[in-house]
Amino acid sequence: MLTVGTRMPDWVSRGVEEYAKRLPRDAAVEWCEIPASKRSRDTAESRMLDEFQAIERRLKDQEVIVVLDVEGKVLATEAIAEAIQTWQDQGAKVAFVIGGPDGIHPQLKARATAKWSLGRITLPHPLVRVILAEQLYRAWSINAGHPYHRA
Repeated sequence: MLTVGTRMPDWVSRGVEEYAKRLPRDAAVEWCEIPASKRSRDTAESRMLDEFQAIERRLKDQEVIVVLDVEGKVLATEAIAEAIQTWQDQGAKVAFVIGGPDGIHPQLKARATAKWSLGRITLPHPLVRVILAEQLYRAWSINAGHPYHRA
């Protein structure tokens, strides 16, 4: 997980940690915080570009890149589980990207393998971390036949 923003409130860290500790080791998730661009930058475009460049330095060759974006494809949890299972079967490494307050730079969106949305509402970025952590755990539970997901 590549996430823009540092110094999250305790409730965010606790929420992410709760779901992370539920995952088995072979499904462990690494969270990497990217400092948000200084608000003193001239424009949202220049801030997004700074963040894109910092994210790009962390991306590895051959990674599947999934950006979370309000304009992305809205998926059911089962579709998330299916995508993750497909990538796992292929032995792919996946990098999920949560952008900063200004969003994700168009160059990163263009480079992404997938663009997913958690819905058409705008969510605060700290909350997106917790929701994504829960959805990844839920997807794992579906694929593993674990009873957590009861839908």
